[in-house]
Amino acid sequence: MTTTPTPRTGHSARQAWAGGLTVFAAVMLGITGVVGIFRGIMAIAEDDVFVTTHNYVFEFDLTSWGWIHLILGAIGVIVSLGLYRAAMWARIAGVGIAALIIIANFMSLPYYPVWSVLMIAMSGFIIWALCVVGHDETTET
Repeated sequence: MTTTPTPRTGHSARQAWAGGLTVFAAVMLGITGVVGIFRGIMAIAEDDVFVTTHNYVFEFDLTSWGWIHLILGAIGVIVSLGLYRAAMWARIAGVGIAALIIIANFMSLPYYPVWSVLMIAMSGFIIWALCVVGHDETTET
């Protein structure tokens, strides 16, 4: 009595899971980047949406915060495009840019508190999604 080997479905399921998390991170980073660009434009234009605070440790001019968020948002959008190709450089840069977005939003928390907390949470999910995928589970291009 001979048995035919059954194909291993665990490896393909793991690859599908990894691909799904990478696409999730790409979409989230793209959204975070676009919103960061809009937030930067609003701050550069000195929109009335932002709260003015006094005696804050990380006090910058609103225009400075606008340029910081605009640049981080643009880089985030570019990196998210690389994540769609599952490139290793994009995964590394994605973790880095999401960490910088967390830091920038923490430092600008008093200017736009609810949005900053939302951006910190989204960036945390991006870092999680990019870090749980192993190197052997994605294709490097």
